[in-house]
Amino acid sequence: MANVTFYEKPGCGTNARQKLALANAGHTLEVKSLLAEPWTAERLRGFFGDTPVAAWFNPAAPKVKSGAVDPASVEADVAIALMLAEPLLIRRPLVETENGCCAGFDREPVLSLLGPSQPGARPLEGCSSPHPHEPCPEPAEPKAP
Repeated sequence: MANVTFYEKPGCGTNARQKLALANAGHTLEVKSLLAEPWTAERLRGFFGDTPVAAWFNPAAPKVKSGAVDPASVEADVAIALMLAEPLLIRRPLVETENGCCAGFDREPVLSLLGPSQPGARPLEGCSSPHPHEPCPEPAEPKAP
């Protein structure tokens, strides 16, 4: 079984289901806030591999849903700058293992971690909010230790 670093938006229902799927598959999770992590351009870029720039974005981010940011028209360096300034734009979760890293829950190394999908299983990718056209509430600020 793998040790998995899982960068989430705290309070996200989809991320909760994704963490449960990984834990149920026997993996050990280190969960971190995607929003509180001190990202650098180089480190963040490593999660996207050779996926198209538009796939780097969280399609449920308020600025994407409103049209203020058009992922299809953004160059890689601009995309990273936007995401560093506003981490809600980052497609999540970000997953890191000894075998690689990715953004999203539909590519490697996640697919190998989960094994074959079960027929009729609820999708683990995409927003699970019961109100998909309304933004989720802003996460609470992390409490000081």
